[in-house]
Amino acid sequence: MNTFVKTVEAYKQGARTMPGRYYTSADVQHEEQEKIWRRQWISVGRTAELASPADYRTVEIGGESLIVLRDQQGKLRAFFNICRHRGTRLCTGERGRLSETIQCPYHAWTYALDGRLIGAPHMHEVEGFQKADYPLHQAALAEWNGFYFVNLDREPQPFASVFAPLGDRFDRFNLPALVTVRRIVYDVRANWKLIMQNYSECLHCPTIHPELSTKLPYTSGANDLVEGRFLGGYMDIKAPNESATMTGRACGLPLGNLSAEDRARGYYYTLFPSMMLSLHPDYAVYYTVWPRTPQESQVICDWMVHPDSPQSPGYHIADAEEFWDRTNRQDWDICQRSQLGVASSRYVPGPYSPRESMPAAWDREYLRQMEG
Repeated sequence: MNTFVKTVEAYKQGARTMPGRYYTSADVQHEEQEKIWRRQWISVGRTAELASPADYRTVEIGGESLIVLRDQQGKLRAFFNICRHRGTRLCTGERGRLSETIQCPYHAWTYALDGRLIGAPHMHEVEGFQKADYPLHQAALAEWNGFYFVNLDREPQPFASVFAPLGDRFDRFNLPALVTVRRIVYDVRANWKLIMQNYSECLHCPTIHPELSTKLPYTSGANDLVEGRFLGGYMDIKAPNESATMTGRACGLPLGNLSAEDRARGYYYTLFPSMMLSLHPDYAVYYTVWPRTPQESQVICDWMVHPDSPQSPGYHIADAEEFWDRTNRQDWDICQRSQLGVASSRYVPGPYSPRESMPAAWDREYLRQMEG
């Protein structure tokens, strides 16, 4: 059964949007922290941002603070940002470079960058105390295609098995080698799920995105991942346009060894729960979505190009930046309007159309995880 027929069948079976409480309730957000943010593999950033030993950043996930760093042997690690002595937060900065150790500012317990406790003043006076018993609490970390993911669960699902459905799907886009050339951070007054759902369909594109619709007709293309944690597919770039840019011209070198077919498409995928990846012939856009309150989110958006692009003739990434910055802001505005609507006492779930198979599938995966 092809994707469209499956979509029609799902629509006939009554696929509907979720009740309003999923977008407004503090209780739901608390449950999400327990069942999603503290159990799933969460996309945090690009490995290149921690390029050298002792580089670090902090990140808030599921009500927890983590330190992500590169140790002296070059290995990426993630630790809970708490001292094993009396629980003091160790790092308060967003990012930077550590010395060869992490030292608690309270009583000077000191840790190596691999998490070992190497200094604990006066604890030698405590009978039976062993520094080896008090390393930093570690969070699972995995690298994939130049991105890194963390998992707070004590016994997380193996990353390799979770990501097995993607296989080598993106190899031709040279993702590990891409360089980030621009970042914009957006504060959006909408629940994080509305943002993910909005990204997953383009039925809204003709009315919301005039620039996008001239380059990427919403009826073009097809979805090739239609169920589960990973969803999405491609849209055709309408000739004579070469890319999804304001001018329609390519703004850099091809990302990799792309076929003629790939050079005429944009690919758009959600990686549950909070990563969005847009792949074009000449650049990629990487999003992470972070809930702040039930009604507020932060979206971090990075533009990435081939490492040789910035020095190449005709390089003009601003053409792509403006294209997606405009599109993003149009999306955030409609998501904010949606947030206002789903908060109404008169809101009830509405039916998804056959053109909204992806947000319906995203909802199913979300509800499956919330039932766990």
